[in-house]
Amino acid sequence: MNLVVGATGLVGGEICRRLAADQKPVRALVRPTGDESRIAELRQSGAELVTGDLKDPASIQAACAGASAVLSTASSTLSRQPGDTIEGVDRVGQLQLVEAARGAGVKHFVYVSFSPIATDFALQRAKREVEQALIASGMVYTILRPTFFMEIWFSKVLGFDLAERRVRIYGTGENPISWISFPNVAEFAVRSLETPGARNATFTLGGPEALTPFEVVRIFEELSGQPFTTECVLESVLWLGKDSSRRALDEAFAALSLGFARGDVIAMRGVLEVMPVRLVSVREYARWLLHEAAAG
Repeated sequence: MNLVVGATGLVGGEICRRLAADQKPVRALVRPTGDESRIAELRQSGAELVTGDLKDPASIQAACAGASAVLSTASSTLSRQPGDTIEGVDRVGQLQLVEAARGAGVKHFVYVSFSPIATDFALQRAKREVEQALIASGMVYTILRPTFFMEIWFSKVLGFDLAERRVRIYGTGENPISWISFPNVAEFAVRSLETPGARNATFTLGGPEALTPFEVVRIFEELSGQPFTTECVLESVLWLGKDSSRRALDEAFAALSLGFARGDVIAMRGVLEVMPVRLVSVREYARWLLHEAAAG
């Protein structure tokens, strides 16, 4: 049995779908207040649904019972609900999950973290603490550290407004990033369960090529045949936002934006030798996104 924690999120939901499609037993942890449409999709995929919350140790222990593998993608940063915090979910909750899995005799734990950023902030400290706890747990572990997701950073909520052809760029826009697509991260997670080279390993993940934000915009302009308007947020403004943040979630967004500004180039050759995954390019994703927008 494969327990997926964070099953209603982008990566977690895709992991569930892939495991179910491979006819692997899937147990999806969902919350009573979770997105009903996503819960329905999980049910239709054939996943076994269990109710629980990372903030409730007893429910986590029950969910882990009988599981041979745990795949955790849960975070308070995107799918937060009332009461969710970085401290409560990303640190304490994940640490409780590691301990519950160890106590239940789980053999393999796959943890989705994120690529290191050269700035200290609470979310990154939480991720690294969980990674260290997992390494010390005695379970077989695979830690995945993806860089910036196309689906998140090329979205209106973060300033990439496709309909208005307007893009907000953090920093100068001249530092390349190895943008990655979330289905690729899910595929790495699923493959790691049966890949000997993924046992007790940490992989930093990126896409097939490193492109600057301005190069990304040019791809969208080329494919759409329309010009985009760009605005740059200076690093000094991002630093001010980070240093003045009163909430850890606000600090995390500012710190991640600083990581965006500095760029993040990931060499994938070694990873692909261990787990050969066909990586989605920015051009492919842009073409799909523009098609979806045109279709309404």
